[in-house]
Formats: sequence, structure tokens, C-alpha cells
Amino acid sequence: MYKRFGKRCFDLLITLLMAPLVILLLLILYPLVRYRLGAPVFFFQKRPGRHGKPFYIVKLRSMSNARDAHGELLPDEDRLTPFGDFLRKTSLDELPEFWNIGKGEMSLVGPRPLRMDYLPLYSAHQNRRHEIRPGLTGWAQVHGRNITTWPERLNRDVWYVDNMSIVLDLKILCRTLLQVFRKQGISAPNHSTMPPFRGER
Repeated sequence: MYKRFGKRCFDLLITLLMAPLVILLLLILYPLVRYRLGAPVFFFQKRPGRHGKPFYIVKLRSMSNARDAHGELLPDEDRLTPFGDFLRKTSLDELPEFWNIGKGEMSLVGPRPLRMDYLPLYSAHQNRRHEIRPGLTGWAQVHGRNITTWPERLNRDVWYVDNMSIVLDLKILCRTLLQVFRKQGISAPNHSTMPPFRGER
């Protein structure tokens, strides 16, 4: 029952309660991002949603447009400025995703939406992470976030699909807040987030 109906009601209730704070923070952050990192302020990228259906996730920009002598964008690690790093470590860059939640493309809690080009690389078991809406945070995010291995992360996503409940969602949200304040698990060693997923070997 919660999976089919209650979860969406829970998402909308929390999103409405959070809306004034989210809007206030975005009004503060918008000119700062524009000044520090340039335009556009918002970053859109196609991601797979429920059942793999694509949607455009929206975030605050956290990287510069720095390019090499040939006009090619520098690697992510080189374009991540101290201000952008602050946005990521505090998860403030994720605030616009409340728009995706309001539209029904995402949930507060669920497997994080990853890259479209990963879809053919998942095993049948790993692909079960797409049985539900992707989340702003999830079971994998409160168990190491980006410093765990891909198999561990994807297995935790599937575990959540099979065990979701309102009690578990509240637990994950509380643990997410603690993790944000502690700034834990932001990046894998030598990466701005995680190394690319290459599929099972």
C-alpha cells in the first residue's frame, strides 16, 4: 500500500512543508552561483526514472566551464571549484530536485538516478532499482554514498526496493541530514564523485 499510494503522498507532504525553505535558499544561492561559476545557473541532465523512462534532473551548477588549449572541457576534477565543492559537500546543489519530486519524476527516498548509458550494463538484479521512482537520497547514500563499490551500492538500491516503508524512509531522511552535516562520503578517492560504472566483470 505504501509503495503504491502512501509514498507519493509522503513525498508531496514533505515537499510542501520544505518549499518555503527551499525557495529561500535558492533565491540566495542563485546570484552566488551566477557570480562564482557563470551561466547557466541550473544544470539539466537526462537520467533514467521509474522503469528506465528518461527525465531531466535539475541541479545547481557546481563546475566551471574551464577548457584546455583545444577548447575541450577539462576533466570534472579540474572544473570543480572550491565554491562548487562546497555546494556538493552540503548537498545544496541538489535543492532544485524538489522540482522533480513535485512533478512526480523523483521521490524523496529511492535509488539515485544514474546515467542513461549505464542502463545496458546492469544485471537483471541490478536493474530492479528502476522498479520505483529514483530518490533525492537513498539507502545506498546513507551507507557510504560515493565511497562504496558499485556492487555494494546497487545491491543496497535493490534491498530498498524490497523493504521500503514510511519508517525506513524517515530513518533514511534523518541519517541523510546527519551525513550532510558531517560531509561524509562525498567523493571516491581521486574522483569528483565516483568512478564510472563499467558493468559486472
